[in-house]
Amino acid sequence: MLTIIPKPTDIPSDNSTRMVMDELDRMKYPYQVRFLEAIDPFSDELCGATIWACGIRQNGHNFESLQALSLKNRIINSPDAIVTCASKVMTSALLIRNRVPTPQTFFTESRSQAEEFIRKQKKAVSKPVYGFDGVGIHLVESESELGDPPYYLQEYIPNDRDFRVFVIGDHAVGAIMRISDHLTHNIHQGGCGTAIEISEEMEKIAVSAAHCVGVDYGGVDLLATNDSYTVLEVNGTPNWHCMQAPIPKLLADYLVSQTK
Repeated sequence: MLTIIPKPTDIPSDNSTRMVMDELDRMKYPYQVRFLEAIDPFSDELCGATIWACGIRQNGHNFESLQALSLKNRIINSPDAIVTCASKVMTSALLIRNRVPTPQTFFTESRSQAEEFIRKQKKAVSKPVYGFDGVGIHLVESESELGDPPYYLQEYIPNDRDFRVFVIGDHAVGAIMRISDHLTHNIHQGGCGTAIEISEEMEKIAVSAAHCVGVDYGGVDLLATNDSYTVLEVNGTPNWHCMQAPIPKLLADYLVSQTK
């Protein structure tokens, strides 16, 4: 039986888990709901199950419990993939290793080296290593604007919009264009999202990015370049705000296909 771990940040007006469960109910497909806080991975009888963790709290208990459960169950998305996506450093390293287009990236604890990167780039984007929802991202145009280490810096690519592509398995199934008048276009930072068609190039790059970080499904953020797109990050527990594609139905279908 499919086991579902609800997203802890779900609210009545934005309940990602419930949307997918509604689709499973329409399919009359059986599932059970469990909460990580009430599962002891050492004594729980879950074994050989498919577990969908719609979202987890970024704390040691949730990550470690999922890791232990993954030894004898199929977790979607896997704890390793969720941890990878939570780290901008590891995400960037995997994108670069797999030759997926991504902005030039620099990571150091050395302020003098960070200052040198800023001088060469003229301006760069500073991001928290474990940030979310666009929080803490800002433009750095001089050495005096650097905060405290470590410094995760990326080249600045001028833009007035970005793109969130939703990938499930081997396919990009939905996308939005996000526009704002500031550096980050995240919906949580005031960006306005509009559903768009997915080009072949967008799908190719987004699916490659999702595969290289190991997610079954994810939200891949792209910026347009002169001749293609570049990947900013991959979200391993994505929302699907503003998308016209039936993401909950597509996710439900995928979960059923992965359940023994």
